[in-house]
Amino acid sequence: MNSVVKRTPDTEQFSPDAPADDNFKKNDEQADAVSESISDSVGAQNSKEERKLVRKLDGRILPIACLMYLFAFLDRSNLGNARLQGLPQDVLHDDPTGILFDWINSAFFFSYILCQVPATVTSKLFFPPRLWLGIAAIGWGICSTLMSTGFNFSGLLVARIGLGVFEAGFGPGIPVYLSYFYTKHEMGLRMAYWFGFAAVAGAFGGLIAFGVQHAHAAVADWRLLFIIEGIPAILMGLIALVFLPDRPEMTSFLTEGERKIAVARMNRATSGDTGLVLNKAHVWAALRDWRVYVGGVVYFGLNCALASISAFLPTIIQTFGFTTAITQLLTVPPYAVAAVVITTTSYASDRMQNRGLFMIGANMVGGFGYLLLLVVPTNVHARYFAVFCITSGTYTTIGLIIAWFAHNLGSESKRAAGIPMFNAIGQCGSILGSHIYPTTDGPRYIMGFAVTCALQFLGAVCALLLSMSYHWDNRRRDRLYGRPEPEAKVDTSELADKAPDFRYLL
Repeated sequence: MNSVVKRTPDTEQFSPDAPADDNFKKNDEQADAVSESISDSVGAQNSKEERKLVRKLDGRILPIACLMYLFAFLDRSNLGNARLQGLPQDVLHDDPTGILFDWINSAFFFSYILCQVPATVTSKLFFPPRLWLGIAAIGWGICSTLMSTGFNFSGLLVARIGLGVFEAGFGPGIPVYLSYFYTKHEMGLRMAYWFGFAAVAGAFGGLIAFGVQHAHAAVADWRLLFIIEGIPAILMGLIALVFLPDRPEMTSFLTEGERKIAVARMNRATSGDTGLVLNKAHVWAALRDWRVYVGGVVYFGLNCALASISAFLPTIIQTFGFTTAITQLLTVPPYAVAAVVITTTSYASDRMQNRGLFMIGANMVGGFGYLLLLVVPTNVHARYFAVFCITSGTYTTIGLIIAWFAHNLGSESKRAAGIPMFNAIGQCGSILGSHIYPTTDGPRYIMGFAVTCALQFLGAVCALLLSMSYHWDNRRRDRLYGRPEPEAKVDTSELADKAPDFRYLL
């Protein structure tokens, strides 16, 4: 595929071929005209046609994206359940210290971290979303299924590394993909639906593990678990290849009238680099943006908690004194409650158009949960309540911060670089979370609880810093350039979020 390089005074844009780029220019011109005409008539946000389009997009995109994430999270987090079903005894020589298990768990995150930025930037430039996301799902499904064939530490390690490579093309890519179809007033709730399925996966995983434990199959329970949870991801990848819509200006899923509205929505409030194009100046701007790194600190703490919850929650609950079967069932309610909390909180965040305050509150709830586990060593009811605080606070904050940056980075190219950037920084916390709960620290796990508690409260402080900086920047621009009209189009093609009329979501 020949690459065409076009230079402007401040940016360099790459397109796989010139004709496609010309088409995107025409679409941008159509978007401007359509957006103006809709605004002049009944108001685009409240128009009957637009609401019908959003329902159509929700009905096609969200079920596929959410189910893909359900199986993605099942496949990355099922090690915790497999641990209770005899995996260490069968292939890790009992692993008395838990160190080998920790390395198998964290191997996923090494490849996941390294591949996120190149995978997302490459997908923005060269591949239709349907193709990229579908192949990623097929790849990680195969790797997860192959975990069942592991007979030693090396085999499991290689499968987990492959799992991380393919999931790196999916996790950061979905927020960028959803931003093609949804406005800033809709992204929070859609991200909650999507990420809420991580919590559903936790609940679902406990139920599956409970069922597998009573299946009495010819193969070991943990091997059957990997097979049952790996194959659906392959099927979802095939479904995505066929049914997931490509970009609004490319997909055949929309009628011509719907396409015009969808492209206008994509360019509402901001208009910049769209299509299979990459703005190098925006990529470098993402690398230099201090807020991306502060967001990475928040995400670091969240992923430290998330990794430890995913891999060690069954082990932690077992320290309450329950049997293995009951422990698997008791992992379900905290995840179910977290799914409800993240949805309701994100809905409120969308309505108020505020992410920072909700993130501060959710981080503090998670930190309080870890604090309870530290200071209440014997009360089982209080400790189980703490688990609900941890899952609800952690999952809610992750959904909110992704939606926050999906708007505040300003352009597609900056999102394609910035979102996987803070994701990659944050996933380093997953590696930490995989190593701070050694078996020798049980049943109190003081080091793991203390570290994660401190990171949750640090995340609240960083969220406050981000929220205040966005507020100050908005006020400074209001003084210098005047207050822009609500929903007025802002040209972010050159300066991304630094455009004078761009306003951050607080």
